[in-house]
Amino acid sequence: MLFTSEYSLKMGIGEALLTAVIGISTVLMILAIIAVLIMLVSKVIRAIEAKTAKTDSPVTAAAGSAPPAAVPLPDTESQGELILENVDEPTAAVIMAIVSNKSGIPLNRLCFKSIKLLEDDKK
Repeated sequence: MLFTSEYSLKMGIGEALLTAVIGISTVLMILAIIAVLIMLVSKVIRAIEAKTAKTDSPVTAAAGSAPPAAVPLPDTESQGELILENVDEPTAAVIMAIVSNKSGIPLNRLCFKSIKLLEDDKK
């Protein structure tokens, strides 16, 4: 009778809802288990990487492959030279101050190569 046209699934609403709730809760439980497993594997990998980094750091420092420490510029020095084209010094100073303020980089850390006044071609 399973594959005949007379076969019909006689399931009440309560039983159908119970089956749906069991199915959904099973899927959510499996997803939660997978999430916990991912977090555990992540912590194990981080611990292994941290242990490896601790053992590798003296070797790299002794080999001299680490970049040398940067020496900060004094506040009174700047980098490079500036070429002004059709711009006076006060205007260039204002432009440089605005760029420094908006970028959050100290003015003595910025390296301006040139400041040029662009003419409008509108007529």
